[in-house]
Amino acid sequence: QVQLVESGGGLVQPGGSLRLSCAASRNIFTINIMGWYRQAPGKERELVATITHGGRINYADSVKGRFTISRDIAKNTVYLQMNRMKPEDTAVYYCNADSTFENYWGKGTLVTVSS
Repeated sequence: QVQLVESGGGLVQPGGSLRLSCAASRNIFTINIMGWYRQAPGKERELVATITHGGRINYADSVKGRFTISRDIAKNTVYLQMNRMKPEDTAVYYCNADSTFENYWGKGTLVTVSS
């Protein structure tokens, strides 16, 4: 099993930046894919960014060029740097760990982009 704890959410103005962190309870190098997803009010959960065991990165089109996913294997932590944020980025952001026969979610952290 793996527990995931997100942090770093909050209120930010349009055009601003936030960095989310996801701390895992075990070595993230043993997990096939770590990812960030988000769910806005009244909408389905959607992929934001993922990073594979081998370091391959994928982004949703809506965040390409603005968001950056990264990891610190020594700290068992995955990050999401969010820049040039927009009101439509407002959502609860969830960390996900996906491996063969295993899939885990954190409880989420709320991000609000508003002036």
